[in-house]
Amino acid sequence: MSRSDTDDDGQPEGAEAPAGEKPARQPARAGAFLGVPIEVTISVGKARPLVSELVELRRDSVLTLDSSIDDPVELYIGDRLIARGELQEIGDDSGRLGVRLTEVADFSNEI
Repeated sequence: MSRSDTDDDGQPEGAEAPAGEKPARQPARAGAFLGVPIEVTISVGKARPLVSELVELRRDSVLTLDSSIDDPVELYIGDRLIARGELQEIGDDSGRLGVRLTEVADFSNEI
């Protein structure tokens, strides 16, 4: 068996860890994903216009949402709700928005 056929602790690659122990390489693999960017979508509300209203939309038209400025927003990754929060203007005079989280989903059993 060559060195390339073993993992960092000298065990053969793919070998089962003893009962109750996690494989040594698992944390390194999980850590490899921590630097990958992921897109989070912030949902501030929904609108249900008629098709006839949509085709008449022009610049400066206003599409009324089903929520108010003080309602919580929802954060999604794909179609999965991951958190809720409040919109806030970032205090650096850039005019950008941020979200202060008020609820975060518990993923501890899913990793």
